[in-house]
Amino acid sequence: MKKLFMQIVKFGFVGAFCFVIDFGLFNGLNFLGVHYLISGAVGFIVSVIVNYILSFKFVFERKEDLDRRAEFIIFVVLSAIGLGVNELFIWLSMDVIYANSPFLQNLMGEKLAAAGGKIFATAVVMVYNFVTRKMFLEKKSK
Repeated sequence: MKKLFMQIVKFGFVGAFCFVIDFGLFNGLNFLGVHYLISGAVGFIVSVIVNYILSFKFVFERKEDLDRRAEFIIFVVLSAIGLGVNELFIWLSMDVIYANSPFLQNLMGEKLAAAGGKIFATAVVMVYNFVTRKMFLEKKSK
């Protein structure tokens, strides 16, 4: 149990670092006028590459019988699904909830609403990432 707790803490630190990259690129590109779905995808993709490197250096034990190329492909496929979930939640928050809520539109601007949607999407995808990487990529403990 202590090992799992420490792994979750390490995953949290790696995730926080990658969130700063993802969120920073998202907001920077969004501020420059790039559409929020493109900004979300760019930030997510860059953070996934950094996350792959850091996850296997600090968080997960590699499966000994899994080729590194296969490992990276699985990581990318799981991340692509995560990107889809990420984009879905950003789209829902902006084009469904924010766009149809005069209350929210009066309460906050579009960029703040997009940032809030991105934070929520990131939280959902973080849980998905930990569970799927642990299931499909980590060496099983004996």
